Amino acid sequence: MIIPFISKGLNSKKRVVSLRKLLPLENPKKYTVTAALPYANGPLHLGHLAGAYLPSDIYVRYLKMNKRDVVFVCGSDEHGAAITLRAKKEGETPQEIVDQYHTINKKAFEDFGIDFSIYHRTSAPEHHEMAQKFFLELNDKDTFTKQTTEQYYDEENNQFLADRYISGECPKCSNPNAYGDQCEKCGSDLSPMDLINPKSTISGNKPVLKETSHWFLPMERHEEWLTSWIQEGKIHGKQLHNPKEWKNQVTGQVMSWINAGLKPRAMTRDLDWGVKVPLEGADGKVLYVWLDAPIGYISATKKWAEDNGKNWEDYWKVNSETGEAETKLIHFIGKDNIVFHSIIFPILLKQHGEYVLPDNVPANEFLNLEGDKLSTSRNWAVWLHEYLEEYPDKIDELRYVLTSIMPESKDSEFTWKDYQDRINNELVAIFGNFVNRVVVLTNKYYEGVVPEASEVSDSDKLIIEEVKQTAIKIGESMEAYRFREALSGAMNIARIGNKYLQDSEPWKLIKTDPERVKTIMKIALQISANLAVAFAPFMPKKAKQLEQMLGLTDSLDWNDLGSFSLIQENTKINQAELLFNKIEDELVVTQLAKLEASKLDNVPAEPIKEEITFDDFTKLDVRIGKIVEAEKVKKTKKLLHLKVDVGGEIRTIVSGIAESYTPEQVIGKQVSVLVNLAPRAIKGIESQGMILMAENKEGKLSFVNPSEDYIESGNSVS
Repeated sequence: MIIPFISKGLNSKKRVVSLRKLLPLENPKKYTVTAALPYANGPLHLGHLAGAYLPSDIYVRYLKMNKRDVVFVCGSDEHGAAITLRAKKEGETPQEIVDQYHTINKKAFEDFGIDFSIYHRTSAPEHHEMAQKFFLELNDKDTFTKQTTEQYYDEENNQFLADRYISGECPKCSNPNAYGDQCEKCGSDLSPMDLINPKSTISGNKPVLKETSHWFLPMERHEEWLTSWIQEGKIHGKQLHNPKEWKNQVTGQVMSWINAGLKPRAMTRDLDWGVKVPLEGADGKVLYVWLDAPIGYISATKKWAEDNGKNWEDYWKVNSETGEAETKLIHFIGKDNIVFHSIIFPILLKQHGEYVLPDNVPANEFLNLEGDKLSTSRNWAVWLHEYLEEYPDKIDELRYVLTSIMPESKDSEFTWKDYQDRINNELVAIFGNFVNRVVVLTNKYYEGVVPEASEVSDSDKLIIEEVKQTAIKIGESMEAYRFREALSGAMNIARIGNKYLQDSEPWKLIKTDPERVKTIMKIALQISANLAVAFAPFMPKKAKQLEQMLGLTDSLDWNDLGSFSLIQENTKINQAELLFNKIEDELVVTQLAKLEASKLDNVPAEPIKEEITFDDFTKLDVRIGKIVEAEKVKKTKKLLHLKVDVGGEIRTIVSGIAESYTPEQVIGKQVSVLVNLAPRAIKGIESQGMILMAENKEGKLSFVNPSEDYIESGNSVS
């Protein structure tokens, strides 16, 4: 918590005093901030942003504004079964898949303003080298046990089935499509042996059990110290972090695992894509992705350090001379990654013996979309790269909305109507309105020159103090990873400014007490400058735009928040320009229609009808016909009365295609006709066959067009 003390007078400089209790690593020399490595098997959506990437970016920007030494690490997770499954589905190689999505996601992060120090990838040679070295060092310390167990095997493809290569019924919620590592419906962590009626996701066949050997991490050996570390922040009596700063849902989930009894977990897999296990007898085996991926944080830091003249070990290891940690390690993740970052990776770090443990794992819950869970497989998502293409001028607005609904302690929901309301009613009506009035009036009354203030009234002092106290609370919220609360505090400064102008009414006083107006406008300008500081971590582009509008040439840092000496008298500000524009209904309608279209795209196909034999099929006599006459059947909406030439014979056919085609559209069409269908009277007309049509998911009919090789009417279709 940072408390600014400001002496009397608007132009005084402030002194900063820290009143936070002294805790472990209260003043670390360095910060290592990681954001969960996204799988490079698909694009990013808003749930990814709200879960890990936006909160971590906000926090890092806050640290940098406090002049902290911080490295911000992320990159593509390019190994594991999810990648190979996508490659098989797309008919491409795993490398082609990861190259495609690494490029898409890296650019999307950059365009959205996520300011990573490095965005690396786990397929890089330097990562493979570090991951193998890390594994060998752990293996030399007897961290793993080698076990031979039975594992599911796909006989058709001659392949052992890793977690995501097998699916079946979840034993906890009966979801028929649970995977071998997790049920995405109820969120339960599973193992392949837990599944009921398992099947291979490659062939669809029932797998068999076959023996294979793997290196396991016996997590049960670590329950005692993990419990002390999670609940008390201590290991062997040494205070490492403040457990009260951890989120309840993080501590709760970790302790539920520990209390249920930790079990050995395989750290290797039978796959041909990934980091090869660097041991004899390990042919065809790779490191488990949850051993491989977190080491990606370390290999990325090493790469960044090499490129920037730094020592990567300063950001990951304890001081070799004192044995003390001098860096804070903080993992930003979604709740589905809590166990891996709070149990498995800490075990590996501690077993290595030289690495710091996480100071905090501020995991967020899930973001839902328009009343439903975000789903990549169902395309129920707002994709980041598509949003950036459609609305490149509304990047900070999305950052604001996502932060204001960030699922910090429970699941939250994004809707396009709420997006519109928050931008129009908060950014435009409160923040933008206040700044615009201040800049317009300053240019109108003083030709854009900041006036010299006269006497400060008691009411002015109350406003100044209110902004100071709000600034303190914002800082406290940022330190506690409560970014929604901090953003609300930033907007409260704009509310304070609006109320101050409304109560002071400088547009009226300018005629009767122009000296008083100078003080009012000077204070209003200082509040505007405070907004530039407060919003910088959340909306960096808009904050910079506001700085430029106010004529601020020196970059503001966090210690400036709460100061009323940010803009000096006689400074020339610039002309007003709108920070935000209203969101019209058209945008909401367009985006909702887009989602509805994606829902239609994912409507499951009608069940396939009962099987027929080949002999049944040969009974069908399908011929090429040409429609020579057509008219609507009276008093019906769907029926057309057709005359069809099927090779020297004109057949009368009644067809239910009138909602898709007009009579004029079908005359002259070549069509496929089932000619040996028993005649049937329809609306008093004897129909002597059937036109074959296809129907898509939206119910739109189209002709089953014959091949160009059969242009003559009467030819059979085979």
